Amino acid sequence: MKRRSATLAATRGSVLIIVLWICLGLVALTLYFANSMSSELRAADNRAVEVAARQAVAGGERYAAYILTNFAANGVVPDPTINSYQTENLPVGDASFWFIGRDPNATATAEPVFGLVDEASKINLNTANLAMLENLPNMTPDLAAAIIAWRTPTAQSGSSNDASNTYAALTPPRLNKGARFETVDELRLVYGATLDLLLGEDTNRNGALDTNEDDSDQSPPHDNQDGQLQPGFFEYVTVYSAQPNTRATGGRRIDISTPQSRTQNLEPYLRRQLNAARATDIIRRLGNNNLRSVAEFYALSGLSADEFAPMHTNLTVTQGAATNGLINVNTACATVLACIPGIGAANATQIVAYRVANPTLLTSFAWLLPIIGRAAFMQAGPYITDQSYQFSVDVAAVGKNGRGYCREKVVFDLSKGTPRMIYRQDLSAYGWALGATARQTLKAAQNQNSSS
Repeated sequence: MKRRSATLAATRGSVLIIVLWICLGLVALTLYFANSMSSELRAADNRAVEVAARQAVAGGERYAAYILTNFAANGVVPDPTINSYQTENLPVGDASFWFIGRDPNATATAEPVFGLVDEASKINLNTANLAMLENLPNMTPDLAAAIIAWRTPTAQSGSSNDASNTYAALTPPRLNKGARFETVDELRLVYGATLDLLLGEDTNRNGALDTNEDDSDQSPPHDNQDGQLQPGFFEYVTVYSAQPNTRATGGRRIDISTPQSRTQNLEPYLRRQLNAARATDIIRRLGNNNLRSVAEFYALSGLSADEFAPMHTNLTVTQGAATNGLINVNTACATVLACIPGIGAANATQIVAYRVANPTLLTSFAWLLPIIGRAAFMQAGPYITDQSYQFSVDVAAVGKNGRGYCREKVVFDLSKGTPRMIYRQDLSAYGWALGATARQTLKAAQNQNSSS
């Protein structure tokens, strides 16, 4: 009887242990699935926040198209101080977006500048000559020659920039593209164009001196810790700048290149704009020479800046549909201005100083003549303009509580009137580009939401 009771007790103990193990397993499974569900909930929330940020980027692009439609007609560069549009921390639902821009009149600071970027303020890779490229910071003669050779469709015998010689001489031999650059990032395919040269210290491509870009070798990239941003070539070049040879009304611009075209088309136009005697005098001043640029026409015509301003957008010296690669002297930075033939570094500094002091006088490029002199003005003429028809919009957005950061760059073309998106690039992988102030503002808002 005692043996049977002991056996029964042992059996009951074993069952209890098994039940306890089962309960422990069920608790473990419950905790596992609860943690899994919690992780999935957080992941779903993060995905939702990213979607919201992506939609904010899309909203920013539509807002940029609205700005360009309303404030960028006939080559005018929109100005937020005049046109009253916003460029930073604009809400779209729970998300917000910023336009990361540049200040052409100032050097880079620790915080990004917000606004649209004029593509005509840069050097066009498809039209720049060798000397212009060689004047870019940190550019080497070999790399400048390789850029020219990359786009050259046929080799020119005996030329130092012979495309076949430049690339065929490499080990192993290579072929150049032999056609125009389609994007700026295509520079990465050019021989000798390293990321250090293309990006410089500005590895997130926001035009601002971030903390990691001014700490020597403590964190990538390598920098000289001099308190100044040393950007790469990407900052100064484009492939999109093109000025259409059509007027705001849709008709073709007046060709002023030859004496015949001036007699047939320009003189009647001047008679309507001014008077018969003034028109005759201007045609006489221009003489029988072919003109290379609208700037040369202004320098020789004797027109005042006020007379020239309303008519210069109706003039051209080419027969094609557009003039590619002209640089807008009203928006180009000093580095780009210094690359234009006839201007140089010393004149570039004076030009920027004049623009800062006289923002209301930039109605054309007529103001440039007394600053650099007639000879330099006429030399720079074939490369300059005061109109812009392509703008890049670098949109960065974050979702609720500063999460879901994403960034896209798009380029709009207004050469046919309505803004057309001709390029899109995702820049999210380049990292945070909104600066320390925006990060602190978003963090403070997150802390406030958490405590409430």
